[in-house]
Amino acid sequence: MLLLVLSSGGFALTEQSESLLAILKTAREDTVKVNTLIALSGSLISSNPEYSLRYANEAKALADKLGFKPGQAYALKSIGRVYYFQGDYIGALPYWQQSLNIFRSIGDKKGIANMLSNLGVVNFNEGDDAKAIEYYLEALGISEEIGDKLRTATVLVNIGAVYFNKKATHERALQYYLKALPLSEELGNNEAIGTSAVNIGEIYLARGDNKSALVYFERALKAYNKSENGNVPYALYNIGRVYTQRKEFLKAIKYQQDAYNLANKLNKKLEMSQASLGLAETYRQQGDNIASISTFIRAQNIAKEIGASYELKTAYEGLAEMYNKVSDYRNAYKYQTLFSTIKDTLYNAEMDKKNQVVTLNFDLQKKQGEVDLLTKDKALQELDLQRQKTIRNATSITGILLLLLALGLYKNYRYVRKTKKIIENEKERSEKLLLNILPFEIAEELKEKGSATPKQYDLVSVLFTDFKGFTSIAEKHSPEQLVEELNQCFLEFDLIIDKYNLEKIKTIGDSYMCAGGIPVVNSSNPIDAVMAGIEIQAYMERIKAERIAKGLDYWELRIGINTGKIIAGVVGKNKFAYDIWGDAVNVASRMESSGAPGKVNISGSTYELVKDLFTCEYRGKVKAKNKGEIDMYFVEA
Repeated sequence: MLLLVLSSGGFALTEQSESLLAILKTAREDTVKVNTLIALSGSLISSNPEYSLRYANEAKALADKLGFKPGQAYALKSIGRVYYFQGDYIGALPYWQQSLNIFRSIGDKKGIANMLSNLGVVNFNEGDDAKAIEYYLEALGISEEIGDKLRTATVLVNIGAVYFNKKATHERALQYYLKALPLSEELGNNEAIGTSAVNIGEIYLARGDNKSALVYFERALKAYNKSENGNVPYALYNIGRVYTQRKEFLKAIKYQQDAYNLANKLNKKLEMSQASLGLAETYRQQGDNIASISTFIRAQNIAKEIGASYELKTAYEGLAEMYNKVSDYRNAYKYQTLFSTIKDTLYNAEMDKKNQVVTLNFDLQKKQGEVDLLTKDKALQELDLQRQKTIRNATSITGILLLLLALGLYKNYRYVRKTKKIIENEKERSEKLLLNILPFEIAEELKEKGSATPKQYDLVSVLFTDFKGFTSIAEKHSPEQLVEELNQCFLEFDLIIDKYNLEKIKTIGDSYMCAGGIPVVNSSNPIDAVMAGIEIQAYMERIKAERIAKGLDYWELRIGINTGKIIAGVVGKNKFAYDIWGDAVNVASRMESSGAPGKVNISGSTYELVKDLFTCEYRGKVKAKNKGEIDMYFVEA
């Protein structure tokens, strides 16, 4: 399934690129030169990625020097695009995140929508559908608000791609694509037309309607051939799949080989992996077992290199089947095992990739800090040289007076700077203490108004955890040991809920309570809460395995989640506390107490909001105060 990543337009290395290079030779260091460098980067992204990256970095450096924020944002976007189109999604992520932050700071809604959509694409490619949907929905809302039809079409296509992941939601995916296609045709945007058409074709192909599929794939190929950055390899690969389904193997091999060769020429590794999978499947159906195995291995190696989860899963499945067919049962078992455990493998890979993103962001910030320090040092050196020159050219008395004045000013500057630093440090300490107690938005309201107004929220997901048999285990530990182990668990819970944009409410003994959708309203909180619950249980399973291996007692955890209306506000006068009330909270507590160790137990209201994205097991009903009987479901990790 193909996604859309919006760009600022690109050109082949022809007259357009030549004219941009000519402009650069005579351009002054101003905003026009920044924009020219960005345009030149876009023109070279397919034909010469190395130079595309070079010009994007030059644009960023000049925009930084000029303090030209739109130029900084678009340059960062261009840098990310180079990494993305080379299949390095993790490399693209920090640049696009920085670009989004700058677009937000200057209120550029078009840029915000663009980056949100692109960030959704990266998360989708890395297997994080829930996070991808969160980005897409925000991007769609902004695009529709500003009447940006191109970005609206783009996000519609990308949302459809998420729903395509499950066969049960193919019809919903088709609805989004059929909305995007006429909008793309109205705009005359060939890349958007091609992407909408190729994705519609994939749904028809999955249904076995290869006649309709071929119509849309050829429509996509025609549009892509008119677009400078069109994904021609992907259209060719899919046409090959149609002919494979029709058993016209020679035609299928020709189209898929053409797709691989073109993708290889453009260094599009994802498309190289997909074309290899298509070829391998065609060889399999044709009966050429050796060619099928070698091509599946090629697809597997490329998919591993770029971390393409879905392609890797398909390669494992194909290799297991082919080795079994040629009676190589050792390799068949190896790849069947890899295929069977791909969900766990993908989960661990996802965690590793997210850690890499954090590291990349840290390295990027560190590098920027080093650049800033070098810039400041250079400025100070230039100031010192200028002062020395002035002193030499002035009379002795004037020079002495200037030197004394300079020393006085410098001493005063250092004093003011030191005092300002102390004040800033104290302010920062106060801010951190306040934010440890209250959410950022509530803390800001308290500072501004002196009080925080209670609010009602219509869609909030409340999550409770509780340890099974805590009292009996606690009796076997010293107070210090008990608190240390409990604190270790809660610290990990804090990290997990922060990642999924949930707000910690409080801990009561061995119980932990948090909620999503407050104080900042969002529509993704049911998904966020379930993802956090799954990850918390995964963490507890790892701790359990470690303690069993050491012959130690272990704790098991119940988790309950419910979604509904709540009231939230600040209570207390001398010691502030942010708390929530309402039936939704009580039902969430009931879900936890009615749950089972190692499981995430959700209410019927939460289930209705997440059922398209998670596999759930119905458990029956449970009585809840003021609510009667409520349906319960276990979420399958």
